[in-house]
Amino acid sequence: MSKRVALVLGSGGARGYAHIGVIEELERRGYDIACVAGCSMGAVIGGIYAAGKLDDYRNWIESLDYLDVLRLVDVSFRLGAIRGEKVFGQIRKIVGEVNIESLRIPYTAVAADLTNQQEIWFQEGCLHQAMRASAAIPSLFTPVVQGNRMLVDGGILNPLPIIPVVSSHCDLIIAVNLNSTNQKQYQLPVIERPPAFKLRFDNLISSLGSHLPFRRKQAEQLMRIEQVLKPEAAQIPNPWLSDAADPEAQQPAAAPESAGAPKSAAGSFIIDNVGPASLLDLINQSFEVMQTSLAQYKIAGYPPDILINVPKRVCRFFEFYKAPELIALGREIARDTLDNYEAERR
Repeated sequence: MSKRVALVLGSGGARGYAHIGVIEELERRGYDIACVAGCSMGAVIGGIYAAGKLDDYRNWIESLDYLDVLRLVDVSFRLGAIRGEKVFGQIRKIVGEVNIESLRIPYTAVAADLTNQQEIWFQEGCLHQAMRASAAIPSLFTPVVQGNRMLVDGGILNPLPIIPVVSSHCDLIIAVNLNSTNQKQYQLPVIERPPAFKLRFDNLISSLGSHLPFRRKQAEQLMRIEQVLKPEAAQIPNPWLSDAADPEAQQPAAAPESAGAPKSAAGSFIIDNVGPASLLDLINQSFEVMQTSLAQYKIAGYPPDILINVPKRVCRFFEFYKAPELIALGREIARDTLDNYEAERR
């Protein structure tokens, strides 16, 4: 008799594609996924799975090359770099107009209400709206306004929503954490892409940081003052400006003091390429640090029976063009984790 599983799918941006590989491995072994709760990309993958459209969705994302992904990026100049209408419009076409109550298994999507500063669980109503709200990653996707509520990615409060499935009375709770820091043995599989398309995508993502609300003039003025006070600092890239697309910005770290490394006006050393390359990078890296810490608290408070850890270092938060690699990695990690779990119970 197959074991009934309550599946928890965590947030983690593009790494959420690994959830597909995990689901495939669970089904291959005969586990019965009886309910699912998810946050951000976990809510998207979980909702599509609960609607019975995961195969269609996977076929679509695996068919995308860099140029296709670029076409889905609808740049916004308000409260987020991307509106998300093209991406979620395609998801709507795949899934259709479905209410959560009509899904084949119980489903929960977790979002965060900025207006009332609280966690929101979607367990009824429009599936599409629930997924869109849960995946409104701050700085990347624009928020969802629902009545007097402004909804964003639930990962800012609960990146691994275990609590919604505790009362499901399933045999096992299996949680997929996309923010692990201790899985050094796993590497992202290499699947070749056209280098020209990759460069265009990376340049676009880097430039999105300059479209976010940010006092660029102040940063530029500070840079000019730095150059006046220390002329040799003029050649040092400013990490706060969105210059990641400039080949000259990709220089090795500054040499030590003995080698004549430049200093700022305050006397501190200026080191190239340290930290985020744009405001978008800064916000997303900060978001990931917060999610990693919160996920550990959730795991400690409600330990799942099986924890599948996907290392966050395998790709950047917004590298959504790496679906094939991440699906394969999710399947590999799930296979190893389940092998260990089943061996311990023989």
